[in-house]
Amino acid sequence: MINGKPPRGSGLFPDHIMISINSDARYNMTVTWRTDKSVETGFVLSRKDGETESKRTDSDNSFFKSDIDESYIHWAHIKNLEPGTKYYYTCGDETHRSDEFYFTTEPENCEKFKFLAISDQQKGEPHDAPDYSIFNSFMLDVLKKNPDIAFILSAGDNTDCGQHEVQWNGMFATGAKGFAEYKPYMMAEGNHDTRGFKDYDKGIGRYYSEPAEFFCNQLRGSYNYDGPDSCKTENYTFDYGNVHFNVFGVNFPEDVNEWLKKDIPSSDKTWKVGVYHFPIAYSGSDCQNNDGFPIMKDGTELEDIIFSGHEHSFARSFPYRDYQLFDRPSEGTVNYVLGDTGDNPPGTLSLEKVWHCSWYPNEEKGKLMACLVEVDRKKMTLTSFLSDGTIVDKCVIDKEKDEIIPNRAAPIFNKNKTRYMYKGADIGLASMDVYAEKKDNVWYLPFAVLAQTIGGKVIKEKGKVTVDVNNHVGVFTENSASALADGKEKELEGKVYRGSKGQLYIPASACSIFGMTYTYAERNNFLSFEHPDEIKPITVQP
Repeated sequence: MINGKPPRGSGLFPDHIMISINSDARYNMTVTWRTDKSVETGFVLSRKDGETESKRTDSDNSFFKSDIDESYIHWAHIKNLEPGTKYYYTCGDETHRSDEFYFTTEPENCEKFKFLAISDQQKGEPHDAPDYSIFNSFMLDVLKKNPDIAFILSAGDNTDCGQHEVQWNGMFATGAKGFAEYKPYMMAEGNHDTRGFKDYDKGIGRYYSEPAEFFCNQLRGSYNYDGPDSCKTENYTFDYGNVHFNVFGVNFPEDVNEWLKKDIPSSDKTWKVGVYHFPIAYSGSDCQNNDGFPIMKDGTELEDIIFSGHEHSFARSFPYRDYQLFDRPSEGTVNYVLGDTGDNPPGTLSLEKVWHCSWYPNEEKGKLMACLVEVDRKKMTLTSFLSDGTIVDKCVIDKEKDEIIPNRAAPIFNKNKTRYMYKGADIGLASMDVYAEKKDNVWYLPFAVLAQTIGGKVIKEKGKVTVDVNNHVGVFTENSASALADGKEKELEGKVYRGSKGQLYIPASACSIFGMTYTYAERNNFLSFEHPDEIKPITVQP
């Protein structure tokens, strides 16, 4: 402690300074900063480039008691600005002023601009003073090479453990400093931003907050306060040029879905872009999308593109709608997983899934990733690149021509050979000549083949198969319309029968015995099985 304050604690002079889009970016800009609790008010002095006279904007002020500090968060909403104009500003009170920074408002009738999309920049070490300097260096280099970037969009996990102020202190002091004061920093909430520990020092008692206390207290006045009533700060909208952005958090998915269904159709912008931390078209071998999807399916499928993070690897999906894969942007939502912007290689095995048209594991240390997005009327060019300059993926989504370049057709499988996947991964050779079949409007497959391939235990006997996977056991008997599920009889949708290669074909809905669900992609002709937990169904070697 220094004078009763933790390292990087609040002081008399402003810190945690950032600008953001709270309303119309042509005429308004919001400045956020923090001070010690003894500095209860503040104001911004702003002036147009080339002028000497400054305008005063008083701040809204909110007292915040965190786990280690007591401070005031200040938000000044600078209004009546001129479009496409550079302004200089300082923030603070009468005696404690910041350095002078600048920002540029959105041009009038803007249909051509750039923004930078990032994700998962969190750093947890050192534990008492997280160091984001590698992220900061990367960002400053990107902005130096692309000074015309209009704003920065983060898909979440801005901190490693956002329920503790030491994490945000590290992010602002060593991560965002040098660019958040100049470029609007539009952050989505990630699961790490909601995470806390009852004992942070010992890492004991992990929990996830609903809502995320510090995220909301820090940013409540920074962003448009227009989300669902249950979680306004965690969900907000903003417009820039001809794009409408929905930024949504990781809590209360039912409320978020209703909000999206009302908000998106009400916008007349050319592009509808969502930002959601958890990928819908994920790449992790043991990941899942049940945190918010399919609860938010109706709302999210109204977006043209959704930027996500969480997995620390890159993936871009085919246009995706109603569990089916398409070719044209008008036919579905492109789910775009941004990769790792914090030098945090993925902790799970990343795989190319059936829904991906482009994929990259991003597993090398020191190779940070970001995406430069260039909007040009009805075209959007997305270039994901590594810190060494390597281009991982580049595509153009063209609304006018209704195409995505480079062209890649979504897979359509033989109508007589219905494939089956687990978490989007084709089990390939194991399922040769033992495809799924539909009889009397019921889907069947040799479920033992699927279970064995993903690491389950299978015992095959004459006329009977026992499947042990995901900590559940099912026993299926030929010609029987019931099974033993963890020792209890369970009715099936149809009778088990002997099919191709002599395998026992079991109704696909029997997957519920093992905690699974399934969907059928009619256009592409495959079944996809999901499990809601990141469970690794591998048998134990005695």
